[in-house]
Amino acid sequence: MHITPFGAAGEVTGSAYLVATELGQVLIDFGMFQGDAEDDARNIVPHTLHAPDLNAVILTHGHLDHCGRLPLLIRRGFKGRIHATSATRDMAELILMDAARIMESDFARKQRKAQKKGINVNRQDLPLYDSNDAERTIECFSETPYETYVEVAPGMTMRLFEAGHMLGSTSVELTVTEQERTVTIVFSGDLGPRGLPYLQDAVTPPKADIVVLESTYGDRDHRPLSETVDEFAGIVKEAIAERGVILIPSFAIGRSQQVMYHLAQLIREDVIPRVPIYLDSPMAIEASNIYARHPELFDAEASALAQGGQLLHDLANVRPLATADESKHLNDVPGPFIVIAGSGMCTAGRILHHLRRRISDPSAHVIIVGYQAHGTLGRRLVDGHAEVGILGDRLPVRARIHTLGGFSAHAGQTDLLDWLAPLTASQPQILLTHGEDEARIVLQSRIEERFGLTSFLPTYREHLTI
Repeated sequence: MHITPFGAAGEVTGSAYLVATELGQVLIDFGMFQGDAEDDARNIVPHTLHAPDLNAVILTHGHLDHCGRLPLLIRRGFKGRIHATSATRDMAELILMDAARIMESDFARKQRKAQKKGINVNRQDLPLYDSNDAERTIECFSETPYETYVEVAPGMTMRLFEAGHMLGSTSVELTVTEQERTVTIVFSGDLGPRGLPYLQDAVTPPKADIVVLESTYGDRDHRPLSETVDEFAGIVKEAIAERGVILIPSFAIGRSQQVMYHLAQLIREDVIPRVPIYLDSPMAIEASNIYARHPELFDAEASALAQGGQLLHDLANVRPLATADESKHLNDVPGPFIVIAGSGMCTAGRILHHLRRRISDPSAHVIIVGYQAHGTLGRRLVDGHAEVGILGDRLPVRARIHTLGGFSAHAGQTDLLDWLAPLTASQPQILLTHGEDEARIVLQSRIEERFGLTSFLPTYREHLTI
């Protein structure tokens, strides 16, 4: 039996783990690498991963860094099923179709430029996949309820457990039988912190011989959410008083809905005044509609607010901007107002145009509400660069940059350890993934201190024999 990480080993994007026995092969996630050109170059199907030989894929949730390479498997001949919750299927469809359209649009733009110059487009500029590939991928999905046994390959049975990270997110319990030996492998997926708006808290599977644990924030805890919301309120109030513009780069799925949830709370409690809030992301608009279609996944508080109509009342000043022209109109609108736009790491999307327009404005505020990977514009802003490149322009950073780590949809160190605790009674082998090495090393030390267990730090494409 072998486990091979094909991503998210010493980094936080590209999640993919192959479990292979003599009888079958199952892939847990197949996400896109995000960051710099070196990361982009790894968005392939590695030559040692044979798509036609895969029995199944299990998708923990719909974020691009977990599902973004799935259409490449279809191109390479994958004929199996992709198992996921109903909400994850809906989210993955949204994200994969959007990614395909963006790549198609970028390629068409490069073709036009090349034709004007009388040259050919570089092979590297070809889209990874197109909308047809994304559609074929969605057709492979099998919707799977939580905590239901499903045979996914000969000798392999899975169950999905609530991960509390985004709507429909899961941890995976994979029971593998080979040569009369049975091993239970638990993949945490991305775990959410306790008390995340809308979502139910993560559930730990009952047992494990091997645990593959995410470690995004394995080296620290987030500030308490209440303190983060208070700081958020203070920034918004200050910016509104100065008649400034507030830009919130936000992941379209999960984070945008969470930010609006907190804005609704602050408006309901008369902490901040009502100002225009622009949800400038077609994907975030559609993701919000998907949330509305899955109220069965809400926690008790969100269910009560939704059923009573309170959320709709609190967010009556939210204006969804579906078209690019509507977004461009904001260039000439004076503050105060709030813009929530993707992408969350400022690597693409409409937030780039707003940043190019406002980043040198001392009255503007940029609120970073999520993790920023190395090599991204968002990370450069967080790191305090005095000048940044945006859409081909070098611009001085005069806007005020605020980082609010307490809004993270990833569990902090204490929540990770608490989630792991029930599984430690069986003395499992622990593999720490989905984290940069600094975070993994600290979490490794904490696991040994608290549980007396040694954990391992696998690397990309390392072949682990169980």
